[in-house]
Amino acid sequence: MIVGLSLYVDENINPEVANQLRSRGIDAISVRDLGLLGDSDANHLQRASDMGRVLITQDRDFLVMASRNQSHAGIIFGTQQYAIGGWVRELELLCAILTAEDMRDCIEFV
Repeated sequence: MIVGLSLYVDENINPEVANQLRSRGIDAISVRDLGLLGDSDANHLQRASDMGRVLITQDRDFLVMASRNQSHAGIIFGTQQYAIGGWVRELELLCAILTAEDMRDCIEFV
């Protein structure tokens, strides 16, 4: 069984979220870390999936893509406007209770 989550933080989430998650031992990268600001949503979702990373976003376009049965490594969608600390707490909790296998082609709403 595959355990743990690797995260891909979309550009509409403050990249400091990924920094703080890394400081807590969670495997997280941001679009900014990759130098890919402005890339298409389709490319971000495909790249995250290819990397085996769960996409973290507030962009509803990703929900539309997922509804069209596009396979992905998982999406965590923020329905609220969290401050950095709120995102970090929510994601840290999800990383503690979910596995990559749990997230495959699933969406979690926070």
